[in-house]
Amino acid sequence: MNATQLALGPSRPITHTHGYQRHGTTSLFAALDVATGEVIGRLKQRHRSTEFLAFLKEIDDQVPPDLPVHLIMYDYATHKTDKIRASLAAPPRYQVYFTPRPPRG
Repeated sequence: MNATQLALGPSRPITHTHGYQRHGTTSLFAALDVATGEVIGRLKQRHRSTEFLAFLKEIDDQVPPDLPVHLIMYDYATHKTDKIRASLAAPPRYQVYFTPRPPRG
């Protein structure tokens, strides 16, 4: 166990302190066209609303404007910022679905 990990306990998975830093972890943004199998995918070093907005712009640039876009996302704070909500609301082509959060023990 390193200095940023907290001790395990009964029904408690390993967790990290507030000082935990991601070293070498990458965020994957991906879009799948189920009709053709084409994937728009980007790896980013950070997972902020800035990167997510850039990915939405890329989807808008590559997907014809008359097609709806269904987004399935983890229920993460980055996806709920005011900028993201405004971007998803207009134009109303996006349908957003959040995956359920795992139960906390």
